[in-house]
Amino acid sequence: MPASSLASDLVSWFHQNGRVYPWRETRDAYAILVSEIMLQQTQISTVLDRGYYARWLARFPDFATLAAASESDILMAWEGLGYYRRARNLQKLARTVMEEHGGVFPNEPASILALPGIGPYTAGAVSSFAFGLAEPIVDGNVARVLSRLDNDATPVDSPAGSKRLWERATELVRATDDPRALNSALMELGQVTCRPAQPQCPVCPVKKHCRATEPASLPVKSGKTQITEVTERVIFLHTADGVLLEQETGARRTGLWKLPALPDSLTENPPPVLLKATYGITRYKVTLWVHEAAPNQKHDWPASHRVIPHAELPATAMPSPYRRALDRLLKNALFELEA
Repeated sequence: MPASSLASDLVSWFHQNGRVYPWRETRDAYAILVSEIMLQQTQISTVLDRGYYARWLARFPDFATLAAASESDILMAWEGLGYYRRARNLQKLARTVMEEHGGVFPNEPASILALPGIGPYTAGAVSSFAFGLAEPIVDGNVARVLSRLDNDATPVDSPAGSKRLWERATELVRATDDPRALNSALMELGQVTCRPAQPQCPVCPVKKHCRATEPASLPVKSGKTQITEVTERVIFLHTADGVLLEQETGARRTGLWKLPALPDSLTENPPPVLLKATYGITRYKVTLWVHEAAPNQKHDWPASHRVIPHAELPATAMPSPYRRALDRLLKNALFELEA
């Protein structure tokens, strides 16, 4: 069947069954861009149900307010979403829009793609969702749908597989006069029907177009991500003045505050453990050990360390695993004081 027939069926299905999200109710490029950046490696339920999207737009409603914001405000608003580089890139983009485009988001795909932190998927998403341009998108959901429709076993993470997916997505989006609905339909189909492990083939709205013989086996990936286990040891130093924290400088979480690393001088004979927790980040499984540190412990703390007053802790941006650990530690410390 021609691409136009498949595209038409996808668009018709979406108009009748598409779920309602706030970013689908607007043509504002900024609001759509924020949703796309937030939804990178984060579930829709997290972004919506936990209020991140609404709070961000209330705090930074446009490019101008985001460009002028402090980094600490941005990191605090993003806390809990992880991958904090996304927030920094979003502000860098906002500043570029203000400085190079007069505060107006460009409406040409090439100009959108040239903005900092924007890749082919995000450029296609904003182009189609905000401006109705016939630009393709390929994310995990779209890759799965297209691989199954074409019964294509080419690894989606290979150069050949990526090329074929983008060509197919381009063919489809240019076969309709409603690119916004077409791209939304491909994503929606992957989310609700063409699922990874349990595709709902009997109720698929485009099953007559699908050539997959074993849909659950598609898409194919060339390699499986290996999980690396990591041990992280930190200290909890709590005094009447506040809690000792360390400001991170690594590429992943620069500017955020965390419980300080256990000093090298204590690694051979570490102090008692107050708390043990685990968390995952990308391909790592981290075991976090929090050790007790006496308030009168003598140590020459580096400039990256600072005692944060208790009143400032709620507004101090920190990674979620440390926020959870600190909340538990402070609760226990308060209970011991009262006891």
